[in-house]
Order: sequence, then C-alpha cells, then structure tokens
Amino acid sequence: MRTIALPAGLALLGLALVLGLGAGSFTVHMVAHMGIVAVAAPLIAYGLVGTQGDPPAGLAWVTPILASLVELAVVWFWHVPVLRATADASRALTLFEQASFLAAGLLLWITCLRPGDGRLAGTIGLLFTSMHMTLLGVLLALAPRPLYGDGAVSCFGIPLSAAVDQQIGGVVMLMVGALSYLAGGVALLAGLLRDGEEKMVEER
Repeated sequence: MRTIALPAGLALLGLALVLGLGAGSFTVHMVAHMGIVAVAAPLIAYGLVGTQGDPPAGLAWVTPILASLVELAVVWFWHVPVLRATADASRALTLFEQASFLAAGLLLWITCLRPGDGRLAGTIGLLFTSMHMTLLGVLLALAPRPLYGDGAVSCFGIPLSAAVDQQIGGVVMLMVGALSYLAGGVALLAGLLRDGEEKMVEER
C-alpha cells in the first residue's frame, strides 16, 4: 500500500490542480479542493512518512492540533466570499490557493500519521478537522442565499443556478472532507487500541 500511495497521491494531485484551474463552478472548485486536502494529501503523506522524504525533525514542534488549526484557517480564509471571487478571477492566485491547500493538508496528515507516541493527538487532530469541515460544509449547503455569485454556472457541463451549485459544493465538502478525516481519525484510534491490547497481553 505504501509503495503505491505516493504515486497515486501525486497523480490525483495533478488531476485536482488541473480541475481547479478551470473551475467556473463552486462545485468543481470544491471537488478539486477536496481532491487535494482529503484524498491526495493523505496518500502523499502516507507515502512519505518514515522515508527519506519525510519532512525534517525541525517540524516536530508542530502538533496535530496546531496543524488542524492551520488547516482550519487556510480553508475558511479561502472561502470568504470576496477572497473566493478574487481567486476565481486570477489563475496565479488560484494556483497559490491550491498550493496553500496542499501545504496545510500535508502538514496535518504528516503530523498525524507520523509513528510514535503522538497517535492519540493525531486522532484528535483529524477528528477536530472532520468537525470543522462538517461545519463549513453544512453552512455552505444550507446558506439562505448564494455567497459566490448569482448567475447560472456550468458544473461539469450541467447548467446550475448559483444557489444549487453552492449547495452541491457544500455537500461535497461535507461528504468527502468530513468522511476522509473521520476515517483517518478512526483508523489511528483503532491502531492505538490494538497496540494497547497487545501490550496488555504481553504483560500477562
């Protein structure tokens, strides 16, 4: 699994970046965004952790909770309506936005997946991220009016109103983002509990 995680993550990252550059739809933007932080980033992180490509120990002071807060700040920052519109109007700024998503995603996943005694903190960090992704997804899906324009858009060739496009984008964040971080947190917790049981057996 680890041997294919890195190339698979890089391939998905490239696809998400291309998709994000051509996004005229909020749903398409969200698919690209979730592809970067919730699919490509964990695969790349899993492929890097414990190898020579693992970031230096100088980042050891970055805790999973701090990394989760960094991701929260980056994600919510780029979804402020005026900033979202500014990024959509500039290809260079869109690339910078996607790069910031990738950096925040890798920081979080690498910090949480790194082996050692910090797996409980990693679990908490991923579950907290799942909660704030869920909150933002719900807010976007249930907003009483469109926040990112008011005209019709083309979403993968399907014409949608701005309101419906935003609602679908919110659901994408809610389903993909929240579930990815929740699954990661549960997997870490399951490993922690399994190690605890094995230790108890050995002590007997």
